[in-house]
Amino acid sequence: MTVRRCLPWPDKRLRTPVAPVDAITDETRAHWQDMIDTMDAMPGVGLGAPQIGVMLQLAVVDASEARGQAVRMANPEVLHASARGRDHEEASPNLPGVSARITRPRAVTVRFLNADGEIEEKDFVGLWATSVQHQIDHLNGRMYFDHLSKVKRDVLLRKARKFGR
Repeated sequence: MTVRRCLPWPDKRLRTPVAPVDAITDETRAHWQDMIDTMDAMPGVGLGAPQIGVMLQLAVVDASEARGQAVRMANPEVLHASARGRDHEEASPNLPGVSARITRPRAVTVRFLNADGEIEEKDFVGLWATSVQHQIDHLNGRMYFDHLSKVKRDVLLRKARKFGR
């Protein structure tokens, strides 16, 4: 398929909650494949559709060491999150050159429409859980740095502007 260009921050689409997917179609599958190709080219462990300008609730996650284990999700929602947190350095191809340490639940149970068009519930732990939550944020018009204090967020965005020059 195709490696797609990631929208540069502060494109307004990155702050826009996206539309749910009604059914899994060939177009949906093509979007997922483009997203996997783009994620693998970064390299990254996940991608939300709005990151490449597709305004649908589609996400892919592959935190496997060998790769090739991508989970394709439409309309993902967290049903349960563990009380125990996990810190991880997060970044985004939409805002290259910067990252921040974010604490998220270590494990989540997510319900989504899978590649076969069936509702699936799946448990994600560790980096998989972090990535799934990061992608769901993208689908809701949020960025990882929204989890930072205002001071830390402002410092990160100033640093990003310097990097972008």
